Amino acid sequence: MNTSITLEQIQEARRVLSLYLPTSPLIYNAWLSESLQCQVYLKLENMQPIGSFKIRGATYKITRLTEEQKKLGVIAASAGNHAQGVAWGSRQLGVKSLIVMPVTAALVKVQNTQALGAEILLHGTSYDQAFAKAQEIAAQTGRIFINAFEDADVIRGQGVAGLEILEQLPDVDWVIGAVGGGGLVSGVGTAIKALRPQVKMAACQAQGAASMVRSIEQGKATALAKVDTFADGIAVMKASEFMRQILAPLVDEWVEVEDDEIAAAVLTLLEKGKTIAEGSGAAALAGLYEIKSQIRGKKVVVIVSGGNIDVNVLARIIDVGLVRAGRRVRVNIVIPDRPGTLAKVTQLIADQGANILQAIHDRNEPSNQLNETEVALTLETRGPEYSRALIEELRKSVIRIELTH
Repeated sequence: MNTSITLEQIQEARRVLSLYLPTSPLIYNAWLSESLQCQVYLKLENMQPIGSFKIRGATYKITRLTEEQKKLGVIAASAGNHAQGVAWGSRQLGVKSLIVMPVTAALVKVQNTQALGAEILLHGTSYDQAFAKAQEIAAQTGRIFINAFEDADVIRGQGVAGLEILEQLPDVDWVIGAVGGGGLVSGVGTAIKALRPQVKMAACQAQGAASMVRSIEQGKATALAKVDTFADGIAVMKASEFMRQILAPLVDEWVEVEDDEIAAAVLTLLEKGKTIAEGSGAAALAGLYEIKSQIRGKKVVVIVSGGNIDVNVLARIIDVGLVRAGRRVRVNIVIPDRPGTLAKVTQLIADQGANILQAIHDRNEPSNQLNETEVALTLETRGPEYSRALIEELRKSVIRIELTH
């Protein structure tokens, strides 16, 4: 397959997509800039009509189909964002779409794709299994298969974001994006390197789904035995050789991040960036912390590639993030089973400036003595130092105390 993607082709993609999509915002973030000692700008692809950059490549691909191909309809495989991109583009151009999604796809993404008019088939437990099924159906029905990343027109569409970045911040030093299949960084990197080759490109993958990182290291496309990350938008088990060849000369720095770091980035973007990002959308920010020594004093663009996160996942991320930040504490305490004892404990907590979010009182715990009772507490504090002081005060007033997570 020809891996040639040119600046002129991306510029043509922009001319076409300008009829359908607005330029996404590029916002300076003072808090992140101070924290990382550089100038951080967020490229908010989560502000696209479907909440993801995938709308660019999918829509451009559909505009490139012949009228005969449009009549056949299109099919795609996706964990969610590409699905919505194909569904949105199909609706704009009057094309019927069928999307194969893994059964593990986030409910919000399935519902949003259906709302855009696509027919949904749930199949398999991973993107790769859904991909195989979609290709099988395409061969049987003649529908046009729209690849999420391994397609030159899709890459050209994604590359339009790179043109926007250079117009919004002409003297940018670094651009970092997350990689699943690699379409975003391939397109953005091609556009940016063609116009300003001195700009450094960084690419980030989840540690549990680092198929492209392994492929770059080994010099050939590599498949993982399994993927293990909550960032479903970048959970690709088998890397593409086509994409590896495009990415290899474009990316200056490859970064792997753990799910805990991605979750922390989701929380940071929510609290400090006032924007909602899904795991794959926040991975680039997590990666930025891994190269902070290289970006000090530089102008850096972080591509927030998507914001379609399940609210239940977001709630868990917030909860876990606050616990790890020392702003939420969970403890089990054992106190004397006497009237007024629990009231004294709650007053102590209030005196320390903490708030009780939950209290579960259990007098029947078998491991306790007859004159003891156990209370499981979830407490909100102002920070780790306050939490440590609170725990020390509780130790003086209870029989036993155990920190839980």
